[in-house]
Amino acid sequence: MRVLDSHLHLWDPSLLDYPWLEGPLRARFAQEEIAAAVGAVDDERGFVFVQADCLEAQYLDEIDWVTSLADQVGVRGIVAGARLDRGAETMRHLDAVAGRPLVVGVRHLLQGEADGFAGTPAFRAGAAALVDRDLTFDACVRGEAQLSDVLLLVTEMPRLRVVLDHLGKPAVGTATAPEAPSPEWSASMHALGTHAQVCCKLSGLPAEAGGSWSAEQLEPFFDVALSAFGPERLMVGSDWPVSAVTATGWNGGDGAALDAGAGAALDAGALGAWTDAVASWATAQHLDVDAIMWRNAERFYRV
Repeated sequence: MRVLDSHLHLWDPSLLDYPWLEGPLRARFAQEEIAAAVGAVDDERGFVFVQADCLEAQYLDEIDWVTSLADQVGVRGIVAGARLDRGAETMRHLDAVAGRPLVVGVRHLLQGEADGFAGTPAFRAGAAALVDRDLTFDACVRGEAQLSDVLLLVTEMPRLRVVLDHLGKPAVGTATAPEAPSPEWSASMHALGTHAQVCCKLSGLPAEAGGSWSAEQLEPFFDVALSAFGPERLMVGSDWPVSAVTATGWNGGDGAALDAGAGAALDAGALGAWTDAVASWATAQHLDVDAIMWRNAERFYRV
């Protein structure tokens, strides 16, 4: 089975600054570490790198560093960091980003912004500039209000190609105390799915479960995404290494913060376990497994 992983992170805190890193994630994750997780790079494995929230002043440095590793890691495209609300500064940055050959899109992390931010004139101007430069937008949000913001954005900007990261980060509970998909989240997903330019990543839910997850717990969320977007707009993403943190590595088990204590750990098999879970679900649903595991991401990001 070939896998084009649509959501890979790489970082090296000795080279760039990532203020949010804590616990087991405050370490280097680059070519040697991903090779240990998935094995040698070949034609059956590829990745789309997604910006890892280094300091804003280092966004271009991050692109250049990942580009230097691309052949070794199997990175086929880069989703670059960008602030879309900086006016002329945003335009200069997007020009610089678009000039780097591996860049296919950008991410301005909306989850850390106030509700309604995506509707501000400054942000909308930056989003329009993405359309002009044929760049995609990764929407990483949390909560119903921010999902509504994305819905309004894609309604008013039908030419903006958007992918929803991590299914919008719904509350999923844990393997031992699972939560069912909420009616509010399900309704938001179906509303977004009516817009043909929006795709959805099957990614990130292990982190939302605080590192304690099972396929049975999360398959109902896949089912909602399938109903909302159809099989042609779903793509697998590992969210590695963030979603590789085990339950003992989370503080409180809610995915909100990392505990840097002695119990913190990464699951060496997490990436493979996640892709296997998605592929097994797709097989059981009688879907085109290669589309979800490869072709949909290839088409969306044009890699």
